[in-house]
Amino acid sequence: MRWIALLRAVNLGARNKVPMAELRTRLESVGYENVRTYVASGNVLLDGPRSPSVLSAEIERLIAEAFGVATTVMLRRPHELAATIAAHPFGSDASETHVAFLAARPGKAAAARLDAVDPGADLAVLAGAELYLRLPRGVHGSRLSVARIEKLLDVRATLRNWRTVVALADLANEA
Repeated sequence: MRWIALLRAVNLGARNKVPMAELRTRLESVGYENVRTYVASGNVLLDGPRSPSVLSAEIERLIAEAFGVATTVMLRRPHELAATIAAHPFGSDASETHVAFLAARPGKAAAARLDAVDPGADLAVLAGAELYLRLPRGVHGSRLSVARIEKLLDVRATLRNWRTVVALADLANEA
């Protein structure tokens, strides 16, 4: 079964270093097939077991043991990533779009906390386990940092720009 694994908070400057080529080799050595990485921000495509909880736990354990990095792995299937792209809420211009992939769907109370926040010039649309963000001032100029999103929604998140989301969907469909 094909998966896209999105690693949270790896390779951020000098912190949480996970060399993608070495990760790819280690995943292959424990039996995963068709392993491919995309850019250094923690994107892995691979064929793995049907159970997302088993797969995420195995990848998290492998990364902790091999690199000493504690991360959360958000998994998506190719059709889920395609649905994320199809549901883009901000019109045809996606140049300022980012997607926060969430580890789980937030509850109603968490969604209400997000709705109560004044995002300034940013826009945020929660759709299941994805949070679409339109960030005209970029990630660093946003009032909705990943840390704040996680606190508001009470769930782990990892952020990808729109180009990366589209590239991952394309790569997932090649296999």
